[in-house]
Amino acid sequence: QVQLVESGGGLVQAGGSLRLSCAAPGSVFSIRTMGWYRQAPGKQRELVALITSGGNINYADSVKGRFTISRNNVRNTLALQMSSLKPEDTAVYYCNAVFASDYTEFQDWGQGTQVTGSS
Repeated sequence: QVQLVESGGGLVQAGGSLRLSCAAPGSVFSIRTMGWYRQAPGKQRELVALITSGGNINYADSVKGRFTISRNNVRNTLALQMSSLKPEDTAVYYCNAVFASDYTEFQDWGQGTQVTGSS
């Protein structure tokens, strides 16, 4: 079973920066898409940023210009550089990956890492 490992969360002052990382173990499946999602207490999980194996990137409007998603296809790692953090960014952030072979496709989630932007 695939297990994504996240790191980099923490508590920062508003306006500060954090870098989240996610590592996927090697497998026989290729990683089609990797992304970051977040979930605040009492709210539904929402997409923050997504990047495909071909390099196409989508950001939520709320983070455009502040967050940067990147991936290393050789190391199977994903990163989210977060700048100008706001209290509204406070949430648990989850790494997601979509795996595919010729015959099947599935997704997996990291355990989540807490990000808190203090005012």
